[in-house]
Amino acid sequence: MTLKGLTVALLTALVPMGLAMEARADTVTAHCDLYAPGEDYAYLSSNCTFSQRQGYVSVQLQSNGHRYEFDPIPNSQPGNFRDQYGNLVYRQSGLGDAGQIFEFVDGSHLWVLWDTSSSYGSAPVQSPSRVATLTAYDRGSQINLRSQATVRSRANGYGLAGDQVNILECVQDTDTPGSDFNWCKVQFLESGAIGWIRSDFIIFPSDGE
Repeated sequence: MTLKGLTVALLTALVPMGLAMEARADTVTAHCDLYAPGEDYAYLSSNCTFSQRQGYVSVQLQSNGHRYEFDPIPNSQPGNFRDQYGNLVYRQSGLGDAGQIFEFVDGSHLWVLWDTSSSYGSAPVQSPSRVATLTAYDRGSQINLRSQATVRSRANGYGLAGDQVNILECVQDTDTPGSDFNWCKVQFLESGAIGWIRSDFIIFPSDGE
């Protein structure tokens, strides 16, 4: 077979393969965290979808419906993008095979994690008899939503006094020996975010208004 004939044969063989690759799903479910500039704790956590095709990236948050569109910058280093507003976005290392980090020009970050075991942003499972209301010593102060039933765990977001949550389960506080508090796993009725809040920040249904 001549070289020209071999080239034609290879191209012919690759065409169906290319069509199959185009047809293959390019969107996966993920978990997204948003970090304000200089902050170590996410101010928003949500289930999300991550899409990538030919270098173009889309991230859709479930909790608030916001969508990020990142277009690769021609003739630049891989990982340099512009968002839908024309602002620079940089993909950073640090998560390895666990996900991807995108840095915005203001220093804020979007983390996309392939671990979808957390149900942030999913539809709330409501039980009227277990709906409680958050309270705080100073109205307007943020009530941390913890990843575990301890103040030493990461805060995945926060609530405000007056927010309604569904009580999923409660366990004894172990941070302080002899503590009278509990930690309750809650789900916000509005956003669907799930996490742990200590009982002194919760008005339970039996407590009245």
